[in-house]
Amino acid sequence: MSARIIDGKAIAAEIRADVKARAEKMRMRTGIVPGLATVLIGVDPASQIYVASKHKACAEAGFASIEHHYPDGLSEEQVLGHVARLNADHRVHGILVQLPLPKGIDEKKVLNAIDPAKDVDGFHPMNVGKLLVGEPAPLPCTPAGCMVLLEKSGVEFSGKRAVVVGRSNIVGKPAAILLLRRDCTVTIAHSKTKDLPAVVREADIVIAAVGRSEMIRGDWIKPGAAVIDVGMNRTPQPGGAKDKLTGDVHFASAKEVAGCITPVPGGVGPMTIAMLLRNTIEAAERMNP
Repeated sequence: MSARIIDGKAIAAEIRADVKARAEKMRMRTGIVPGLATVLIGVDPASQIYVASKHKACAEAGFASIEHHYPDGLSEEQVLGHVARLNADHRVHGILVQLPLPKGIDEKKVLNAIDPAKDVDGFHPMNVGKLLVGEPAPLPCTPAGCMVLLEKSGVEFSGKRAVVVGRSNIVGKPAAILLLRRDCTVTIAHSKTKDLPAVVREADIVIAAVGRSEMIRGDWIKPGAAVIDVGMNRTPQPGGAKDKLTGDVHFASAKEVAGCITPVPGGVGPMTIAMLLRNTIEAAERMNP
């Protein structure tokens, strides 16, 4: 029997509707409109598309969308100055610096300069530390979205074995911490893991975030496991056809074994922006109790 397909679009739409209602309630109660500021430097086409989609989502949620788009050639000092001004701007409740930054600008220094209270990406070391020790803080959007997908799918966490394939600071590590907080027994697997298929096969919950197209095959999956595929890999097609978008999991074979699984596209992707909006409204609510 094929796995139940987890509809990330529908779950993200529920979150966005809740965020919109909370933003309207805040506006009616305080006159304050939640504000998300983005900082984009240069003309990278993919970054421009991502930022445009975030601004569209903000408008739909009733947020003030504050866009700062600068040409290449800004110094690190100038970028840090822009971040400092956004930190001090009471209209701004969330700050998002679009990565990658141009060469010569220290991404870590820029991200660390963001006020932790306005760090809606959840990347600031202070917020990462709070995640680790279980204190309230903005959660990294993609891992938090993975957890919501699992929750909405009725997946049980306590005592279950979870394997996260990938150890990035953006997805792998925080996803493992969030699973641990829900009483899972967690393994972080990576490129140096010996007999990776056998490790994955032990998992009741698999989060695949390794960045390799269709690496995880159906015969790696424990029957009935929940599979969350974070991968977004573009494979060029012959004859000038549109690139094929694939996940890190071989969907066709995995869905014949798993209990539930996210598709690519339409699974984790829509959740990332939804969780960004949720982080922003929560930041605004904390600043305006």
